[in-house]
Amino acid sequence: MHPITLDAHGIAVLILTVVALFLFTRDRIPLESSSLAILIVLIAGFQLFPYLRDGERVLAPVDFFAGFGNEALITICALMMVGKALETTGALQPLANVVARAWSIRPVLALITTLVAAAVLSAFMNNTPIVVLLMPILVGVSLRAKFPVSGVMLPMGLATIIGGMSTTIGTSTNLLVVGISRDLGMHQFSMFEWVMPVAIVGGAGVLFLWLVAPRLLPDRTPPMADTSPRIFSAQLHVREGGFADGKTLSEVLAKADGQMRIDKIQRSESLFLAKLPSVTFQPGDRLFVKDSPENLKHYEQLLGATLFNISDIEHPVDEETPLRAEGQQLAEVVVTRGSPLHLRTLTAARFSVSYGLLPLALHRARAPSSQVTSDLNSIRLRAGDVLLVQGSDEAISNLKDSGSMLVLDGTTKLPHTHRAKRALAVMALVVLAAALGIVPISVSALIGLGLMIATGCLNWRDAANALSTPVVLIIVTSLALGKALMGTGMTEYLAHSFVILTSALPTPMILSAFLLLMTLMTNVVTNNAAAVIGTPIAIGIAQQLNVSPEPFILAVLFGANMSFATPYGYQTNLLILSAGGYKFSDFLRVGIPLTIIMWIGFSIILPMLYEL
Repeated sequence: MHPITLDAHGIAVLILTVVALFLFTRDRIPLESSSLAILIVLIAGFQLFPYLRDGERVLAPVDFFAGFGNEALITICALMMVGKALETTGALQPLANVVARAWSIRPVLALITTLVAAAVLSAFMNNTPIVVLLMPILVGVSLRAKFPVSGVMLPMGLATIIGGMSTTIGTSTNLLVVGISRDLGMHQFSMFEWVMPVAIVGGAGVLFLWLVAPRLLPDRTPPMADTSPRIFSAQLHVREGGFADGKTLSEVLAKADGQMRIDKIQRSESLFLAKLPSVTFQPGDRLFVKDSPENLKHYEQLLGATLFNISDIEHPVDEETPLRAEGQQLAEVVVTRGSPLHLRTLTAARFSVSYGLLPLALHRARAPSSQVTSDLNSIRLRAGDVLLVQGSDEAISNLKDSGSMLVLDGTTKLPHTHRAKRALAVMALVVLAAALGIVPISVSALIGLGLMIATGCLNWRDAANALSTPVVLIIVTSLALGKALMGTGMTEYLAHSFVILTSALPTPMILSAFLLLMTLMTNVVTNNAAAVIGTPIAIGIAQQLNVSPEPFILAVLFGANMSFATPYGYQTNLLILSAGGYKFSDFLRVGIPLTIIMWIGFSIILPMLYEL
């Protein structure tokens, strides 16, 4: 093997890549901010310090903008929007109804049916809407059938990841690997080219999720289940001679240590007072407040007022007539990427005003043991956070029917419209046109998007919400880093180094080691970053070994998809982490054995298929 020399640009790009992978794991820094910062540094660096070879510029800053027009990225965005149409039209509701009925009759068989259905659907569309679809169903049937939802929700989520490996359009990672491989002049993979190895190895993984995984998972209680008190709307009537009589609003609030929240102040049937600190209370004034029963009774005694239920102002609250909240119920709202609450505060989203619901508590996705119960309106919400809300049946039903948020109570049906059949027909057309080789998937996906909009299955607002800024920027930045690594010869150097380190091993074991390396990387950083950076290195390794690059490319694809062992490896893992009440250790309990099964399976079957 000929020696490969390094230059300053190559070393700088490698260091920047390591920094990028580190930043991508930092939860405190938004993924899109990290991506943009890396992209700016890369562009500025090659502008200020031109990369010359034989007196000519090899890599120009403009080359790193090419990712924005990359065919794989355009396809990913189009498929995201097409998948959103299936979600908003309720096109998958018939499947949901079948799953719900099966769980009520034969739970054990229903679990394998759910796992297989989730995996098959994930082969043709992004798995996030599938998980969003099935989560409320599993929560609802678990409550009715009295079995732990933690035993089924995590296996369901991991099954969608397995299914997503099987086709070129199953995940954005697959599209990126196939696109980069094609751009580098490698074999053009067809849509179903590697279905067989995934069916064999993934089948063993699904059996593990069905028979073993539920036994490994402890019975976890969802974070919000019956842990927070209901909040009641009530009135405090100012009594003559009581503490509040003649006091100003600021004095009354100080007496309550600033904890009491007064919505409005009524003096007569038609007169409401502004909540100015200097306003003075008179006997008969009504303070409209919201709080727990215990706190309201405390305020009543503290202020010398009389407490009434807002719906029954004839009878003061006492042991015989306690506070009641007829028609009120609790529900859990999971924050998903693209929802109106994602990366916003409740105040900015005008949540209470828009939906008529009262937020009670918050469970943070990245800190499962923490539950925030104060000043909820000022907290910036992230994907996977669970918000406990209270409101009328009608308000919660309206929130569900809007299709804009994931509501976990399983009491009402999913939205279903007359456009559902159209949406399914368009999706089938997209898949068949690409599968039969009539047009590339990028063309069929864009045509499908146009048809979804033209037939009324999707509006532009939902289409725009379906796009994920973090996904777009992480892909563009990763493509730019990959181009820089290749242009400076760093990928060839890394491939050469890997081959030297594993030179004593036979080729199948080198392939297995590389697959394991990609698997470890994807559980630490984003799978798209791992795929984009790993694909050219895989091709370089195959060329160094003088063997077919296809099994090494598939090793990148499979390894980058095996985000089983950590809740942060994939966005659906985050949703499941919160909604199922899981701990980090639960992902390790199930994810590590599943990863080992899949790794060993692919390590055996890939060399056999490609005669290594």
